[in-house]
Amino acid sequence: MANYNPKNFLILAVDDNSINRILLEKLLKKEGYKMTILSSSEEVIPYLNKVTPDLILLDLMMPNINGLELCESIKINPNLQEIPIIFITASDEKKDLLKAFDLGAVDYITKPFHNQELLARVKNHLELKFTRDELRKALIELEKLAKTDELTGISNRRHFIALAQREFNLAKRQKRDFSLLILDIDYFKKINDTYGHPIGDKVIQFVARKCVDCLRQEDLCARWGGEEFIVFLSETTLEGAIMAADRIRISIENGTIEIEDYKISVTVSIGISVYNPDDANVNQTISRGDMALYRAKNNGRNRVEN
Repeated sequence: MANYNPKNFLILAVDDNSINRILLEKLLKKEGYKMTILSSSEEVIPYLNKVTPDLILLDLMMPNINGLELCESIKINPNLQEIPIIFITASDEKKDLLKAFDLGAVDYITKPFHNQELLARVKNHLELKFTRDELRKALIELEKLAKTDELTGISNRRHFIALAQREFNLAKRQKRDFSLLILDIDYFKKINDTYGHPIGDKVIQFVARKCVDCLRQEDLCARWGGEEFIVFLSETTLEGAIMAADRIRISIENGTIEIEDYKISVTVSIGISVYNPDDANVNQTISRGDMALYRAKNNGRNRVEN
């Protein structure tokens, strides 16, 4: 996780009092924060439509649109809801603070504010936001890793099964077509034995790239295990699946993998399975693809069977 650094944060301060604006800008810029200062509430929403600050310091009592109304306008926007808002308020305005918290404010500072108190509260809420943002990014990365094959960068087996079963259920309800391709690199053991496993990994990565390059955006390619891959072709009948399989097979056959002093050519065998409304689950569809792949291997390899 990255370290907290004031230079990485932009603070928006909104206050109709020029002295307060000068004090806030001087204090926070000295601490290292980037600052934007606005003098009226009318300027805020147009600004936020272009720039997203990390924290907002908002004067509670301003002419025309007061701080509470402005806070409500900010918080109803899904793109701005996560920005922490700290109100700056005179002590006799505390009756409005419950309303401010109800609207989504995280804190308040009373006027005249104490410099160290203001800095402490700003830092506290920015650190909380920073930690929350970092955890969210880490969670996204973990979710990506859970779905991705480490070697190839394409989907892994578990992710494919989950998505394929979901698409299977949709096909059953909506009477839609789909097809599956199961690919196996021909004579892969010989490649590993001849060139070594690191070269074998490069061959697997090459085949993965070729598969993805030959597919539509709505299709899904996953590493099924070892040197096997599986492809989900949405809204695709047998004729379309054969065309897609041949496109992949020919692209791989015509490609060359240049690694160190080696120039390696590989082929793949492909089995096709088309969705059958009588299938109880997607595993039955996959099983037919496995059998078709077995036939492709037995019938000479570098071929497509269904």
